Amino acid sequence: MEIPAEALYGIHTARAMNNFAVSGRPVNRNLIHALVLVKKTAAQVNGEQKRLPTHRVSPIVNACDELLAGRHQDMFTVDAMQGGAGTSTHMNVNEVIANLAIVQLGGQPGQYELVHPLDDVNCCQSTNDVYPTALRIAAIRLLRPLCDTMSSLQNTLQQKEIEYADLLKLGRTQLMDALPMMAGQGFGAYAKAIARDRWRLYKAEERLREIPIGGTAIGTGMNAPRAYSYRMVEKLADETGLGLCRSDHPMDPIQNMDVFVEVSGLLKSAAVNLLKISSDFRLLASGPFGGIGEYMLPPVQAGSSIMPGKVNPVMAEMAGLTAMRVMANDAAITMAAASGQLELNAFLPLIAESLLESLHILSNAVQLFEERCVRGLIVHEERCSANLHSSAVMASALVAELGYDEAASIASAAIAQGRSPEDIAEDRGQLTRARIDQLCHPYTVTKPGIPGQEEGTHHGNE
Repeated sequence: MEIPAEALYGIHTARAMNNFAVSGRPVNRNLIHALVLVKKTAAQVNGEQKRLPTHRVSPIVNACDELLAGRHQDMFTVDAMQGGAGTSTHMNVNEVIANLAIVQLGGQPGQYELVHPLDDVNCCQSTNDVYPTALRIAAIRLLRPLCDTMSSLQNTLQQKEIEYADLLKLGRTQLMDALPMMAGQGFGAYAKAIARDRWRLYKAEERLREIPIGGTAIGTGMNAPRAYSYRMVEKLADETGLGLCRSDHPMDPIQNMDVFVEVSGLLKSAAVNLLKISSDFRLLASGPFGGIGEYMLPPVQAGSSIMPGKVNPVMAEMAGLTAMRVMANDAAITMAAASGQLELNAFLPLIAESLLESLHILSNAVQLFEERCVRGLIVHEERCSANLHSSAVMASALVAELGYDEAASIASAAIAQGRSPEDIAEDRGQLTRARIDQLCHPYTVTKPGIPGQEEGTHHGNE
């Protein structure tokens, strides 16, 4: 095959470009960056340990530094959907580094007698230990900002919990009127869910720190001296600051992908909560006049090309559809991980693409949702009050004193007459107004206990 004169890639990359013209999407840049970092570290270690001469080490390291600075990204041309367990991506990286190093030495791309992509750039390495090592590094680097955005979302929800701690509204189950609640209590429940996600994701980093570098093709370490393996882990840990450690059985992380399934599962859990919360926001903000209308979401853009004045809950929708994508990626990761055979998983490129995408888009979506939706959300006090008082849910506060059947009769009458259960109970002479107000006080009906039967019950207008 002919290679363009200006190309920094080589024949292996060109063949892969031809074979895998699938999605039109290049390999995730975060993975490429991590692969280049591994290559730079390997060149340094091989130089220290006299496997590579200095006159080759320096150009390789310099070439890696150029790539790490973001240059020549258009040379990473292999499609993300590729067969070969990542070999095509790995060879793309090897060739670009080698040819950049050759140019620095005054040669032309392809003069591999100066710097060879396999003998030099790939010394003591295999796709099968380099690729999963780089994937773990890339995943941790994306996981940390996600944890930060989850923390911000949790904090904002907790602020809303405090802000609306005394605003009484209607609680609903199965989309039907249920019991009274404070609006702040709802935000507190959301915050608890996000707090769990935040902690789970923070702990997930521990699973990713164990790397198989030095295991080479199947984890036995053939063609990689033990001293190389230990030094690689030490230098990568120093370079990244990620607390990386050497796998005590490299054959395991080379063939078993369950760690990525576990991390993806935690991302899916976070996505589930994000979808639930964003869906609730959309429902409670619906209308604003023909729906529930209890939440007012920040208007960020016009909502329709034909209906003037229409504003849609687009930030909540964005959060929801991103969550759906993360769930879909989790299914792909699960199937790919389960499809590994014997000493290698040929479907690792799909795991890498799906996992890194999930980490990236979930982090961005949570940040935007928090900044442009949750932070500016307002609870409509008048609408909450109107919805609550047009319902019959306060009848539940009368059950302990009047019994379920009588309270149900009062609720039915209230609904039929369009009046409050409190008024119906008073008209029937079953309870005094003072006692009704005591039983139905907002702070009584929104805390644990039986209204009117525990100490510290609020009375009247306290």
